[in-house]
Amino acid sequence: MGIEQSERAGGMMSRRERLRVETSREIKTIALRQMAEGGPGAISLRGIAREMGMTARAIYSYFPTRDDLITALISEIAASLADALESASNAVPNTDPGGRLMAWGRALREWALAHPESFRLFYGHPVPGYQPPEDGPVDQTARRVCRELTRLVAASWPHARRHQPEDTSWSDLHPDYAAKIQEDLPDVPPAAAALALRVWGRMHGLVALEIDGHIHPVAGNPAALHRAEMLDLVRSLGLS
Repeated sequence: MGIEQSERAGGMMSRRERLRVETSREIKTIALRQMAEGGPGAISLRGIAREMGMTARAIYSYFPTRDDLITALISEIAASLADALESASNAVPNTDPGGRLMAWGRALREWALAHPESFRLFYGHPVPGYQPPEDGPVDQTARRVCRELTRLVAASWPHARRHQPEDTSWSDLHPDYAAKIQEDLPDVPPAAAALALRVWGRMHGLVALEIDGHIHPVAGNPAALHRAEMLDLVRSLGLS
């Protein structure tokens, strides 16, 4: 048995496999830098190949099209974000729904500040010409984020319902969104699903403004501003 076969049989990656992983990672890193310098439309496989000293044919063996590269990038980004959000909220007991929401909001901001280009790629303007695969890994991970936040908001519903409109129905929501929530969380009422959207808007809004450079000129302490917004959010749900 050869060395590569031995490594693979023992659960280890071969040298060739490690090189492929490292090259894929470098391609993604350069793509994010291209986007930072020239916007989402600047991502170019040929440009990456030139920078890495590869032929176009060689780089296409990693990502056959630019869309494949962008899908891989966004999928990886979305999974990283989902892991960070869930890890933060799961560190808080289920008996503290307000604390779990605070942890989720704080983790969103911290992740975005640590990965600003990734945040822009996932939540910013669409990449010109990019066609994501329908119900592919990007959609699946975005659905995961949505499902877990809705679950957190639903846990607050016994406290929050008296502060919310009573006439919300599933027809008030986009049919695709309503169908996914009803499939994933069948016990959640439509008013709670609508509330989850508003909670997400408040959590996401200040973070997006900060990442795009709009908060620093007007706020001396963006972290304190964001925490105040999260505390007000939790109070508005009757959780404090």
